[in-house]
Amino acid sequence: MFSFASFLDLPLIWYGLILKAMFLYVILDGFDLGVGILFPFAPSDKCRDRMMNSIAPFWDGNETWLVLGGGGLFAAFPLAYAILMPAFYMPIILMLLGLIFRGVAFEFRFKAEGKSRSIWDYSFHFGSLVATFMQGMVLGTFVHGIAVDGRNFSGGPFDWLDAFSVLTGVALVTGYTLIGATWVIMKTEGDTQVWARKCARYVMVYVAIFMGLVSLTMPMMNADIKELWFSLPNFYFLQPMPILSVVFFVMLWRDLRTEREFRPFFLTLGIFLMNYIGIGVSTWPWLVPFKVTLWDAAAAPESQSLLLLGTVFLLPCVLAYTAYCFYVFRGKASHEHDAAY
Repeated sequence: MFSFASFLDLPLIWYGLILKAMFLYVILDGFDLGVGILFPFAPSDKCRDRMMNSIAPFWDGNETWLVLGGGGLFAAFPLAYAILMPAFYMPIILMLLGLIFRGVAFEFRFKAEGKSRSIWDYSFHFGSLVATFMQGMVLGTFVHGIAVDGRNFSGGPFDWLDAFSVLTGVALVTGYTLIGATWVIMKTEGDTQVWARKCARYVMVYVAIFMGLVSLTMPMMNADIKELWFSLPNFYFLQPMPILSVVFFVMLWRDLRTEREFRPFFLTLGIFLMNYIGIGVSTWPWLVPFKVTLWDAAAAPESQSLLLLGTVFLLPCVLAYTAYCFYVFRGKASHEHDAAY
């Protein structure tokens, strides 16, 4: 069977593809999960209709990247998948239940009337909230590290439930809420946009606090991360990430006090990108921090080569469709198009 291993670092390529897929999931599904978290607090049912319409063409397609990330980990790094999944069974199941409940609420809400509609409004909210919080819990447990004995997970069923994972869960909830608020600013107008701008100004303070706490806690709980970030010359090379994060926060703070509609959303994505890179740097080159590297966990070169060949053809198609979808549904969402979705 053919293999590209003689001239390509296949584990590194697959590591990059999975990181890309997960980041696209975070920013794309992040805004519609954020809209769901904000949903019951909107000032009127008409505002909620506009918020729902702003994500209706995108929300289910955004989860493609979660499938690609999880499927890529299973196929390209089976050892890492076999170790990580038992550690995360419960939060991942709760996350999937939240996503399913949210999807059901999304569809049923358009058919419901009166009091039953408010039930689905809150169902959409709680499904989004649970899914987001569980994603943050998984992230916190991953960064903190899990118990490994040889090639197996050796911890307990509730090892994922600790103070740091709760902190990252809350941080991700506030972060997705900010992405959702800036998305609504960009995609709506009138009372809905004014309300979303107020929400964004309020939420960004908590995003800064919780992201700062996570960033400070990581080197305190792990000597390797502390050595990486604070030893010389690494300290100087890694400074652009926190500096750019602060710059983006300041620009966002100023933009939310003006009539800017588009830049707040992209500044929020920039903040997420800086934090995402920071986590990637802190956990490099581990797929199971700090036990198994990406090269140790890699599948056979023949398997990774065959998967890469298929990905080369399919990934551009998915990217092109996603870009086309955003192009077709560009512009403002309106209450008048409720029936379309």
